[in-house]
Amino acid sequence: MKFELDALPYSKEALSPHLSEETLSFHHEKHHQAYLNNLKNLLQGKPEAELSLEEIVKTSLGAVFNNAAQVWNHDFYWKSMKPQGGGEPQGELAKAIARDFKSFAEFSTQFASAATTQFGSGWAWLVLENGALKIVTTSNADTPLKHGQKCLLTCDVWEHAYYVDYRNLRAKYVETFLKHLANWDFALANFVSPG
Repeated sequence: MKFELDALPYSKEALSPHLSEETLSFHHEKHHQAYLNNLKNLLQGKPEAELSLEEIVKTSLGAVFNNAAQVWNHDFYWKSMKPQGGGEPQGELAKAIARDFKSFAEFSTQFASAATTQFGSGWAWLVLENGALKIVTTSNADTPLKHGQKCLLTCDVWEHAYYVDYRNLRAKYVETFLKHLANWDFALANFVSPG
């Protein structure tokens, strides 16, 4: 895999006022970069370094898994947001949410509850499993990718994702994520893509 930090898909100011430039700078350039640096050091000179990031996540354990999964999770999280995001999904994903959660409002309630009540550090995800949409949470670096679920959208609920802007108000951050940041175009593209 290449050991370079991917650029954000938007400028560091683009998600303001919902997430500040300071948050994105520290989160991307410090936390995300540190996971990548750790992974590079752990894999230096090892055959696993030639694998793709997804392959490393799926096959590794321990420190290699923790750092590889955090790199993958963060790459996915940045794409799960966009300037002027939020609102409701369209097309096939909107139909699937109505089918599996009865309404987008009910989905939002369940997603917010899952993200807010995830104990400690972790992630809230919308995934596809066996043809059905599910909301799942993972602790620390764990990821649905490791468990055969197809990731559609994620919200990072590690404190470093929101503490600068929201302090201890995780629920407010999650509400803002759904209303103003969620990239439903990205989620729809994941939903309709093969594999």
